[in-house]
Parts: sequence; C-alpha cells; structure tokens
Amino acid sequence: MTSRPSTSRIWPLFALNFFMADMQSGIGPFIGVFLQERGWAPGLIGTAMTIGNVAGMLVTTPIGGFIDSSRNKRMWVVIPGICVVSASAIILISQNFWAVTFSQVAQSLASAAIVPAVTGITLGIAKQKGFNALNGRNQAYNHAGNMVGAALSGYLGYKYGYFAVFALAALFGAIAIACVLMIPAKAIDDRAARGCKEDDPDSAPDAFSMLLKHRALLVLALALALFHLGNAAIVPLYGLAAVAEGQANGPTFVATTVVIAQGVMVVTSLIAMKAASKRNYWPIILVSFMFLPIRGVLAFFVTGWWGVVPMQVLDGIGTGLQTVAVPGMVARSLNGTGRINLGQGAVITVQGVGASLSPALGGWIAQWIGYGPTFLLLGGFGLASMALWLAFGATVKKY
Repeated sequence: MTSRPSTSRIWPLFALNFFMADMQSGIGPFIGVFLQERGWAPGLIGTAMTIGNVAGMLVTTPIGGFIDSSRNKRMWVVIPGICVVSASAIILISQNFWAVTFSQVAQSLASAAIVPAVTGITLGIAKQKGFNALNGRNQAYNHAGNMVGAALSGYLGYKYGYFAVFALAALFGAIAIACVLMIPAKAIDDRAARGCKEDDPDSAPDAFSMLLKHRALLVLALALALFHLGNAAIVPLYGLAAVAEGQANGPTFVATTVVIAQGVMVVTSLIAMKAASKRNYWPIILVSFMFLPIRGVLAFFVTGWWGVVPMQVLDGIGTGLQTVAVPGMVARSLNGTGRINLGQGAVITVQGVGASLSPALGGWIAQWIGYGPTFLLLGGFGLASMALWLAFGATVKKY
C-alpha cells in the first residue's frame, strides 16, 4: 500500500491547480470579444488565435520530453506563469495584429507546458497507484479556479473594463508561481514522474520512437484532434454571435459561459475519477465525445442567454470527463516506458492541430455563411471522433 502524500505536498498542489486556471486559458475566452469591439473581423480574430495555437503546438511535444528528463519540474510551471503575465501586458499595450499574435504565442507556450508539468509533478508525488485519485481532485480544483476566475473577470470587466480582466490573469499567474515553489522539491520522485518501471530502479526510458508504435496513443490523439477541431471554436463564436446581435454584454456574457461550464466540470471530474477507479478510461472518453454534436445543434437553434445554460452544461460534462480521462489513459498506457510526459505532450500536440485550426475554420466559415450553419458543421466533428473511437475499440478498451 502506498502512503498518502503529506499535507505539505498536497495543498500547494491543489492551490496550484486552482490558480493555474488562467495559465491554461489565460485571456483566451475574452480575446475574441475584446478585439471585435475594437473593429476586428471574425476571420482576422481567428487567424491571430490560430497562429498562437500553432506556435504552442510545435513546442508541446519537445517540452513534454524536457519535463521527463528535468530534475526541476517546478520550473516548468514558473516559466508558463511568466508567459501569462507577459501575454496580459502585451494585449493591453497594443492591439496591433502582430502584438496580439505575439501575446497569443506567449499564452500558447504557457498552455503547452503547464499540463505535462503538473501531470509529472502529480505522478512524482502520488506514483502510478495514487495518480487517478490525486489527478481527479486536481482537476476539480482547476475547474473551481476557472469558475472563480471567470466570475471575477466578468464582474471586473463589467465594472472596470478589460484592463481589470487581463490584470487578473496576470495576478493568477504570479500566485501559481508562488504555489508551485511551496511544493518541496524532494517530494517529487523524478523516476515516478516520468513513468519509469517502479520494480527496476536501473531501467532506462524507452526510445522516443515508441510513441509512433503505440496504437492506443495514436488513436486517442487522432480522436481528440477531430473533437477539438469542432469544439475549440464553438464558445468564442457563440459569444461573438450573441454580442453581434446585441443580446449580451461582452465581458459578462463570456464570463457567464465559462462559469457555468467550469461549475459543471468540478462535479464531472470527480465523477470521472470515481468511474475510472472501477472501469477503464475508454467509456469515459466515448461519452465525452457525444456532447459536441448536441451542442452544435443547440447553438444552431438558440443564441444569446436562452442557450447559455444548456449548451455550457453539456460542454462542462464532456470536457470535465476528458480532463481526468485523457491524462489518466496516457499515464496508464505508457506506464513503465519512462516517457509519460513526452506522451502527454504528443497527445496535446495532435489534439492541438484540431484546436489550432478550429478558430480560423469557424471564423471564416461564419463570415461566409453565418453562425448557425457553422455550429452544425463544428458539432459534426464529434460524430467523427465517436466513429473512430468505436472502430478501434479493441485497441483502446483495455485502458
């Protein structure tokens, strides 16, 4: 039986997950409406966001490898924190296309590092046997942080404007840096953090090429890429549609969509943790894919405040399941290889291809044919993910 991690390790980790919320999303949920109110067209907004996403995508896998080999995993949280503070400052100083794009690149670099870094730290503290339980609680705190951050952003944006929203993101980044430095460095087992064989202390990590031969990992990455190709653009476009029709105040509307979804994710992540302890991750991920096409249809028929609650509840269920099941499946399937964080980075990279293309795809299509048909098209990618996941069920069901 593994001993339960001490409080000195656990509470700084939970606090990190709470305050790192803005390090993952940063000013992203607000950037579209912020730029639209300054005369930017949907296509140009999507292009700037896509450039930033592509930059993050290119470095995510190498960063995962660096985290595996690093003996100072806390530093891979400090660096993203600095990037978030920089991104918030840049967007306030200038709304020039290249300044905005550079801020999105900085934000994407933060997002690229933070998930594999925190996954590695969690594995290093809890080991493989305790990872599912600790990761599930991590995600609950993370979603709670997103919910509180979005609520504060909505209030501050309504009261004081976007300056306060971006300042809050910078503050959360600074606090997250302080939290990770409170975790004792010696509490993180570097071999456990990268998924080396626990019964063989002298074992060497597998070759990098093993990722290309791991069928379950490849299927997972491709299914997630299809899912995020549709999913990533829906919330920003939904906000743009509502604001464009005069049905909502920009900061308040965006904050409300985030608060509802994240509140649901707090509960869903804990449910996913319990389900994974009794079953494998495969059915949890399958269920998560089902909610995207439903959201696409709902967004087609209803815009504005009437559609916010049901649409974001569905988003909260699907995404909440994935935040626990995806890193859990990667950690379980790559256990013993010594390449878990490289694998996390690779999966994030491939799904990032879909997420990176989604804003530009959705933005330009919405500009050509309108928001409604675009929502249906984006929702259809969830059906493609389900089809792929079921077709290769024999490969992924054991995880």
